[in-house]
Amino acid sequence: MMQTTTVKPIKVYVAVKADFAADGTLLPRVITWEDGTNFEIDRVLDIRQAAAMKAGGQGDRYTVRIGGKQSYLFFERSTSLTGNNIGRWFVERRVS
Repeated sequence: MMQTTTVKPIKVYVAVKADFAADGTLLPRVITWEDGTNFEIDRVLDIRQAAAMKAGGQGDRYTVRIGGKQSYLFFERSTSLTGNNIGRWFVERRVS
């Protein structure tokens, strides 16, 4: 009997609550994981253009602290110049 294994994607798109600072900087505040769990971001440590090395893709990489642990959150900008979708957030799934 052959067993089928489902491989979860490494790039996980997530819902993010964010604010805009007065200077226009986009600042994430809360990440909602696929199962609905909310993770409050303690602090944004760094924002820079960077590639997602494990999941692929390019965007703004936010180095954030959640529950005292450092993690990366990516904002992948939309290529469309019109419409309401300016981009979407993703994280790289940790594989064990």
